[in-house]
Amino acid sequence: FLPRRLGVVTSATGAVIRDIVRVAHRRCPVPILLAPTPVQGEGASIAIAAALRRLAAVPDVDVIIVARGGGSLEDLWAFNEEPVARAIFACRVPVISAVGHETDFTIADFVADVRAPTPSAAAERAVPVLTDLRAELALLCHRAGRATKETIRARRHLLERGRARLGDPRRLLDQR
Repeated sequence: FLPRRLGVVTSATGAVIRDIVRVAHRRCPVPILLAPTPVQGEGASIAIAAALRRLAAVPDVDVIIVARGGGSLEDLWAFNEEPVARAIFACRVPVISAVGHETDFTIADFVADVRAPTPSAAAERAVPVLTDLRAELALLCHRAGRATKETIRARRHLLERGRARLGDPRRLLDQR
């Protein structure tokens, strides 16, 4: 719900990481840990799987986004390979797959805990809006205060009724 740290598996040089950081920090200033990796080409699937395992081993990473911008089927192919699918499936940390754009689907999307249509949408799903959380917390505090006030009022009423029925409790102690 509110990640202590957001992990991201993507290229360090692409627009994807900048988009994720921009969207996430606009919503709530959560720390982001990048596991840079090639996201296309020979050996990319092995590198993506290794980066995912590295992030999953970091104790305070609460959600991981595996992301890549759009491209041709060949550009996205690393996310259809078995090492990536197995690494996502085995990951103990929830994984959001954000590979390509709305119309692109990869095997990683079907293995991940959540599929986002774009990397920016993945950041939106991973990080709540801080101002919304503050407003909700203020409302809950107000409700808790009202409920506490009502409980105290009801208990005082019961106590007063009991005193009226029994008289002064000190009187009972004096009779002992």
